[in-house]
Amino acid sequence: MRLHRNLVFAAIDSLHLIFNEQKQADKVLRNTLKRDKRWGSRDRGFIAETTYDIVRWKRLYAEIAEVKEPFDRGNLFRMFTVWCTLNGIKIPDWPQFEDTPTRRIKGRFDELSKTRKLRESIPDWLDELGVKELGKKWDKEIAALNKQADVVLRVNTIKATVQEVQNELSDLEIATETIKGYPQALKLKERTNVFTSDAFKKGFFEVQDASSQKVAKMLDPKPGMRIIDACAGAGGKTLHIASLMENKGQVVAMDIYDNKLTELKRRARRNGIHNIETRVIDSPKVIKKLVGKGDKVLIDAPCTGLGVLRRNPDTKWKMSPDFIEEIKQTQIELLNSYSRMVKPGGELVYATCSILPSENENQIKAFLKRDEGKDFTFVREEKILPSQSGFDGFYIGLLKKN
Repeated sequence: MRLHRNLVFAAIDSLHLIFNEQKQADKVLRNTLKRDKRWGSRDRGFIAETTYDIVRWKRLYAEIAEVKEPFDRGNLFRMFTVWCTLNGIKIPDWPQFEDTPTRRIKGRFDELSKTRKLRESIPDWLDELGVKELGKKWDKEIAALNKQADVVLRVNTIKATVQEVQNELSDLEIATETIKGYPQALKLKERTNVFTSDAFKKGFFEVQDASSQKVAKMLDPKPGMRIIDACAGAGGKTLHIASLMENKGQVVAMDIYDNKLTELKRRARRNGIHNIETRVIDSPKVIKKLVGKGDKVLIDAPCTGLGVLRRNPDTKWKMSPDFIEEIKQTQIELLNSYSRMVKPGGELVYATCSILPSENENQIKAFLKRDEGKDFTFVREEKILPSQSGFDGFYIGLLKKN
């Protein structure tokens, strides 16, 4: 592979913003990739994948390169050299690479890889927490979370069949395959930008990981029901629920952020879905009005996002032990408050994209012991581990109200 100066510089600029200015990686890259209209899909792919790779392996690469934060430009080039060397890419003869000690890189890599927190490139506290919560499973899970995520689509069955979407994308030379056990899912055989396709613009599909698609399945929404999605965000799962309801009945999509619900409305229009009503949770009254009104309620709770580290590798550098304690407290409050919206005989689904028992099954067990959970019965749960599924880590618990 021959390196091009403007693409390497774009990656270095992006890394500076992510590491030194604590900007979100996906937002940084969205802006960076708009910089030059002449860049083709391969160019943009190089910038995005290289940047994400260096973000993912930040601790390991910094140790190998012997640099410390905050990283100046020279430090970032040294880390880039580590990436090149470990990926078998020839270092160009540019002034930026003059002081880079390439000879020692592989030796240091082998040496440092003997220690898990360095090999898997994670903070000390996160490694300790993983061992505490998952024991011997932690080794496999953190290794799986460092692999690049597949791109999975969810076909919008209101507008198209899985076969129709496959054919449309095939005409664009985008090869996909079905995934056993996921009826609406298609996996891309190679990463590519599907958002520019007509099939996407016509609302035939959304990009949604296979594990995330299991949440609506556990909720099992039926046409004519009133379903409440209490933490809807921009609505990936809301749209799935609505499509399974065949546009019949009502989905009440709620969130504390108005801008996310605005994005959901835009997506719903593209999807041809019109049974969603959005409500901003700006006071306790909003919840009070819906107490006992939902056939089914989904609490897709805010969490550490540990299960989706493969697609958001910068999360591990922004998280802290304090943040985890705060998020667990939020989960308790949401279960206590939002569960009141389930009507007698109705069902509650609690989901997170975390693999930590303290955010998942332990929260459900504790809820069932509290006064707020005394009317609920545990039905079943699904723990999706990245090492076993090959997809994101998720927890989905189903409870029934007596």
